[in-house]
Amino acid sequence: MKTLMKLRISVLLSFLFLVPVLPQAQTDKKAAELKKLETSLNNAKAKVALNERQLTVSDSLINVGTQQLAESKTETKAIEADRKKLDKDNATQKKSLLKLSASKDKEEAVKARADLKALDTQYKSDTKALSVRSKDAAKKLTSGNANLARGKANKKSAKDALKLSQSALEAAQAKYDDATAPAENSGGKNKKKK
Repeated sequence: MKTLMKLRISVLLSFLFLVPVLPQAQTDKKAAELKKLETSLNNAKAKVALNERQLTVSDSLINVGTQQLAESKTETKAIEADRKKLDKDNATQKKSLLKLSASKDKEEAVKARADLKALDTQYKSDTKALSVRSKDAAKKLTSGNANLARGKANKKSAKDALKLSQSALEAAQAKYDDATAPAENSGGKNKKKK
């Protein structure tokens, strides 16, 4: 009988010690759950910020590409105008030097031929400089097209990712709000139903 009584007392005491611990364990569990939801919410906010930055970078790539295309087109037009002017000036000078080289005065003809060679050398040099400028403009055009295409592709993927991350943020915020204020939300739902 005494052993039965001791057993009952020990069970009763252990039960009395466990009763205060159970609510504390539940609060620890709720706190851990809140912490997990808060972490999820912060991660969702960070993902939205990251996607917004990617969208900004994509927009700047598009702007740079568009600017490079415009600069390339302007430079190409300037090069063509310079080339036409160079060809016209060269033809005019060459024509007069050819007339002088056919002159009956030998000294004048020799000087005209030398000037003609110098003119040809200068023309080749100027043409080569225009070709270099033209290649640079073509590189800028290629780079602009690449930046524009990359910016558009990145913008599309960033917009899609932003939509997904914003919906994830809204869901995480709703879960966090539900967990932090469950009594208010349930009371509000009951009021809406009535």
